[in-house]
Amino acid sequence: MAHLTRSTLWSLEEYAARRAEFRRETIAHKRRRTVHLGPHVTLLFEDEITVRYQIQEMLRIERTFEPEGIQEELDAYNPLIPDGRNFKATMLIEYPDEAVRAAQLRVLKGIERATWVRVDGHAKVFAIADEDLARENETKTSAVHFLRFELDAAMARALKSGAALGMGIDHADYTVALDEVAPETQAALAADLH
Repeated sequence: MAHLTRSTLWSLEEYAARRAEFRRETIAHKRRRTVHLGPHVTLLFEDEITVRYQIQEMLRIERTFEPEGIQEELDAYNPLIPDGRNFKATMLIEYPDEAVRAAQLRVLKGIERATWVRVDGHAKVFAIADEDLARENETKTSAVHFLRFELDAAMARALKSGAALGMGIDHADYTVALDEVAPETQAALAADLH
């Protein structure tokens, strides 16, 4: 998939005119690309639309129109767009109570690397996590991680041919497995592959 550039983004004025409709479309689009792994972990699988929305919102909020500022946002978010042989996801670890969340982030250290996808008939593919910067330290993990799942050609072919896509987490303190994601999610992710 192609990366976004300054010329493919909308100006602040054009985005203001398009924002309400684009926001509705993006929310519906994200629903098809969201997987809940148990009660406390959500994966949002990114693509050009989700990344465009994030960049446009950041530029709007920060009122950024200088070329350097726009390029900084592009450089920060373009790496989240899958390149045709992988899935890229934002992982959210969600506990509403702040004290419980802090305690769980200590317990769940390493959960990002224990997260996997599996095309039926193939081995699990564990996430490559947080390539941009470390989001865990010696005592705890972060509530947000950026994951990449690299699929080989046989996995991509199988998934595009209708093989089931499962996902899960194999962490000592948080284990969950979905044998098959929702059909609309599987179709959306299969479309990311070439």
